[in-house]
Amino acid sequence: MSTNQDFIYLSPPHMGGREQHYIQLAFDQNWITTAGANVDGFEKELATYVGMPQAAALSSGTAALHLALLALGISPGDEVFCSSFTFVASSNPIRYVGATPVLIDSEPSTWNLSPKALEQALEDRKQKGKLPKALIVVHLYGMPSRMQEILELCQHYAVPVIEDAAEALGSTYNGQQMGSFGVAGFYSFNGNKIITTSGGGALVAHDQAMVEKAKWLATQAKEPTPHYHHTTIGYNYRLSNICAGIGRGQLEVLEERIQQKRQVFANYQTLLQDIEEIQWQPEPEGFTSNRWLSCFTIKKGSGITPEKIRLALLSEQIESRPLWQPMHQQPLYQGCDYFGENVSDDLFARGLCLPSGTQLTFQQQNRVAEVIRRFFRK
Repeated sequence: MSTNQDFIYLSPPHMGGREQHYIQLAFDQNWITTAGANVDGFEKELATYVGMPQAAALSSGTAALHLALLALGISPGDEVFCSSFTFVASSNPIRYVGATPVLIDSEPSTWNLSPKALEQALEDRKQKGKLPKALIVVHLYGMPSRMQEILELCQHYAVPVIEDAAEALGSTYNGQQMGSFGVAGFYSFNGNKIITTSGGGALVAHDQAMVEKAKWLATQAKEPTPHYHHTTIGYNYRLSNICAGIGRGQLEVLEERIQQKRQVFANYQTLLQDIEEIQWQPEPEGFTSNRWLSCFTIKKGSGITPEKIRLALLSEQIESRPLWQPMHQQPLYQGCDYFGENVSDDLFARGLCLPSGTQLTFQQQNRVAEVIRRFFRK
């Protein structure tokens, strides 16, 4: 990747300034470990923000999902339903615990999990006498899923819901924070997310016992003895006190970052409004996306592909990215059951993510838009 200062990256980190204060606090207290005031503070502040009773600060969103599955007792022989249109980290932890993924297609109005396909899958498994042990629903690019329909279906079939809100911190559905609807939710604080801890994640849950179990498993599942005694496989999944300090500083500017991301999206809509072939990711009434990435699809029959645009942008030192390749297309997941009508295949074939950094200037966005305008004028 170019180090040219003129290069426009997809979603770089954006520090708010207070991160150094919390990092210094860790140094002053000499808590350079996976415990300390920053870890405790970050967990409390995050839980308060998303309206959940408690949180576990962890090394990644992937770790959070892995621990959620373990806390629910999911094991080999079980099935777990998962959105197909997502990043591989949403489905890999199903395999970590030895369970079998069943992949569910998207619907066009949010690009997220289709309630219709979910109902088909649930009824199929009911007829076969083996319902899934959980559903992982992903809120892509910050867009909330159709939670009312999804929750009603899962409650009817008694299937617990885990929310993959890795990309959706600060997004809301009818005013409620994403990650707070299911039995558990989790977030990612990777360097490209709306806020970052450099690398990290968090698990939130309504049940305190579930969060406590996750924290225990994340610290090598040590039994409460003076010596190191273990009866269960554990993991080294806790977030460091220094990284948690970065997170505390970032949480202070989260609302500002959401508004900046949404403004970036609005700017693109304005700058490219004359190109009829571009269709932006929808935002239905009652759904509020943090617009983590500004994404669009190209109308069918235009003769222009996202890859051609991506290469044109790259030639001008601008990073962009295709939409996620669905899991049911991945060699890793060949042979998994899949329910849907290939909506996600179509989105992948026609979609692109544009640079969406919160420090992106209007002039830089105009530079991006001009490359796209020239390309369509050809």
